[in-house]
Amino acid sequence: MTKTDKIDKTDATCPCGGPRFQTCCGPFLAGVAVADTPEKLMRSRYAAYATGTEDYLKATWHPSTRPQETLTDPALKWLGLEVKNVTQDGDRGTVHFVARCRAAGKGQRLEETSRFVREDGLWFYIDGDINDIEKQ
Repeated sequence: MTKTDKIDKTDATCPCGGPRFQTCCGPFLAGVAVADTPEKLMRSRYAAYATGTEDYLKATWHPSTRPQETLTDPALKWLGLEVKNVTQDGDRGTVHFVARCRAAGKGQRLEETSRFVREDGLWFYIDGDINDIEKQ
């Protein structure tokens, strides 16, 4: 059972900040929908981190840069996401965001500009520049 199985898919607010998990990132994580913009992919990847959906993170990470190690950490509690800026130029895109989490009782803030590429109609995360990490 993954963490997504534990979410009440009818009423739960989506981890990415969307209205309902069932109609926001849930279909992407379940593999029944495909993100059609870099922002939707980034939001769904945030939801995957928040729910521990490791297989989705690996599937949406471009094979040329995909790490082999485990990507999720059950000790982290993801608290919120703010998208600052989105750009798209053909099959390339960037998303500048701030993600907040708590680890060992301490709040943390991750600010990143992520790069995405679309290949054969599918968007993939390539890599990102970490702009700022703060402990709160």
